[in-house]
Amino acid sequence: PSPLQVNGPDGILQNGAVDENVAKTSQLLAELNFEEDEEDTYYTKDLPVHACSYCGIHDPACVVYCNTSKKWFCNGRGNTSGSHIVNHLVRAKCKEVTLHKDGPLGETVLECYNCGCRNVFLLGFIPAKADSVVVLLCRQPCASQSSLKDINWDSSQWQPLIQDRCFLSWLVKIPSEQEQLRARQITAQQINKLEELWKENPSATLEDLEKPGVDEEPQHVLLRYEDAYQYQNIFGPLVKLEADYDKKLKESQTQDNITVRWDLGLNKKRIAYFTLPKTDSDMRLMQGDEICLRYKGDLAPLWKGIGHVIKVPDNYGDEIAIELRSSVGAPVEVTHNFQVDFVWKSTSFDRMQSALKTFAVDETSVSGYIYHKLLGHEVEDVIIKCQLPKRFTAQGLPDLNHSQVYAVKTVLQRPLSLIQGPPGTGKTVTSATIVYHLARQGNGPVLVCAPSNIAVDQLTEKIHQTGLKVVRLCAKSREAIDSPVSFLALHNQIRNMDSMPELQKLQQLKDETGELSSADEKRYRALKRTAERELLMNADVICCTCVGAGDPRLAKMQFRSILIDESTQATEPECMVPVVLGAKQLILVGDHCQLGPVVMCKKAAKAGLSQSLFERLVVLGIRPIRLQVQYRMHPALSAFPSNIFYEGSLQNGVTA
Repeated sequence: PSPLQVNGPDGILQNGAVDENVAKTSQLLAELNFEEDEEDTYYTKDLPVHACSYCGIHDPACVVYCNTSKKWFCNGRGNTSGSHIVNHLVRAKCKEVTLHKDGPLGETVLECYNCGCRNVFLLGFIPAKADSVVVLLCRQPCASQSSLKDINWDSSQWQPLIQDRCFLSWLVKIPSEQEQLRARQITAQQINKLEELWKENPSATLEDLEKPGVDEEPQHVLLRYEDAYQYQNIFGPLVKLEADYDKKLKESQTQDNITVRWDLGLNKKRIAYFTLPKTDSDMRLMQGDEICLRYKGDLAPLWKGIGHVIKVPDNYGDEIAIELRSSVGAPVEVTHNFQVDFVWKSTSFDRMQSALKTFAVDETSVSGYIYHKLLGHEVEDVIIKCQLPKRFTAQGLPDLNHSQVYAVKTVLQRPLSLIQGPPGTGKTVTSATIVYHLARQGNGPVLVCAPSNIAVDQLTEKIHQTGLKVVRLCAKSREAIDSPVSFLALHNQIRNMDSMPELQKLQQLKDETGELSSADEKRYRALKRTAERELLMNADVICCTCVGAGDPRLAKMQFRSILIDESTQATEPECMVPVVLGAKQLILVGDHCQLGPVVMCKKAAKAGLSQSLFERLVVLGIRPIRLQVQYRMHPALSAFPSNIFYEGSLQNGVTA
């Protein structure tokens, strides 16, 4: 607008016209204010459906529709580094969009002219020789094909549709500077929070962020705790946050129109094979996960069955296989029209919560020394009096180097030890050697845990080489899964117990017929429980995952010595599951300079759930015993991690 002339043309008040001028001025100011109010409401009240969900800009030429989240966003940057639409697509992991019907190009779904691909991050354009025509093509393979459908296209001219984090302006107009200033101002932080809120409530708006309780951050973990009750009160809610997030993630993964291939396992159980369409979900499917398979077609009666995953997609194929719990009524004659639901199991989270509670209420769960050390209290150092072995190398295992011998010797005399093992320094051999010496002290079975099944299996294998009696305890849902140490698994050792002929007879009958009469089943279960107890009590070492240590079959047992390998990849509550089974001597092995635990829920991770117990104890000043000699890489390669992460302390056990 042109500048308002309040005074006369020369800027001098005309004589006698003062009152009149004042009246005019105030009238103009009133009008100005009125206009400004209208301006304020322009981006808040009664916005059209296609207004940008972040800032409210609603010029049809400037907005884009996200096909997945069903919301509109503008191509302006506002206060962020990328345009609002690109910001949203990245944060919400979406990639398909449609332009507005009143925009310059009309209602267009952006897709590759050649193959129909709609991923805007792969799409680009080639100007055709005939002016004012452009061809949208995806980068791979269409734009790089030499045989482009039309000879007029020059693939070297291909350019992406998104450049410098916004859509090209001829495709979606960039709102003017003025328009962006008039729009609702939204910060990158608010955008993050809004995106998080949309995951739970897709119709939430910016105003909802102001509501009390929406943005409540959980209490952050501490370095030291008054007592185990405070410890439980802080970690409990974080475990619940992670559990709720995991549940939502699993339950949102329903897939329809699945084709199934049926098979029969060696154990006479039905197996269903299928592939799932690729999604951008954070969810990782694991062996042992539960899946509900439903038949939705009309060629057979409606049916649903629960099974657990026995094969996940791998290098050999994308197929998933599930073994059904019960084969009764399975529609094996049909293959199409199935639906897959993921069954969320709370077991691991329940066990963590239970361990936190036990730590707080049960004085026998850990020794007094470990209790105070874990809570960060000052406590006198203790030396464990034990007969040190003459030779530290365990039978059946490689000879130890000087830093490994020092680690083993020190650990045996301490109630709480941290062993830091940089890459390739022989953590597993050192851990197995420690377990060997602990088991030979005759203080009952040693409990050995790690967060993942693979890490447990590796360590189990090494310990078995020493000649100790090892039992590998698996989750019931993983019993059908093969591993290098399956022969040591409790359920397999029971099958080979000669001392219980009646159990073996019933087992044989069950294998052959698939089912037992209810009386036989009852007897079978009782005998099996007795056999399990006997094997566990007589073992030198019991190996399981951290969460597996919460198995009811271990509930009545107390373990004086507990070793947790890869402990830096476990959350603290996860580590507590084995610890509260009576720890008087606790050894944590890991490396806090490598990857930490995986925590899916951002809120819980930010509050400190992603810090391992090992790491917190290091910060408290407990010095880890570091293994110094690496055997994994050429000295030229090891120099970098040694200098950057380990103060140059890594020595080389290999020369080339």
